[in-house]
Amino acid sequence: MGLEYIYAALMLHEAKKEISEKGVSGIVKSAGIEPNEALVKATVDNLKGINIEEVLNSAIAAPVAVAAAPAGGAAPAAEKKEEKKPEDEEKKKEEAAAGLSSLFG
Repeated sequence: MGLEYIYAALMLHEAKKEISEKGVSGIVKSAGIEPNEALVKATVDNLKGINIEEVLNSAIAAPVAVAAAPAGGAAPAAEKKEEKKPEDEEKKKEEAAAGLSSLFG
């Protein structure tokens, strides 16, 4: 299905007008595109019974939830790194001391 028909339907929805074959065809024609009547009919039929506002809100919320998830997941990993860092530094100091004692031991 061509996106131009979906865009036309969204424009009608935003204008608080009925999503009809006549409306979708008119918008597509105004863009300089000869509408395919079968695609116009399919678009209108497929959108019947769909709560467009709900679909749009869920589409907006999904990327926000996905973007927030890594940030929440990254914080514990950063905390773990900070906790391990002093241990790693102490281990390195012990290894260096052992290396020095073997030189002078």
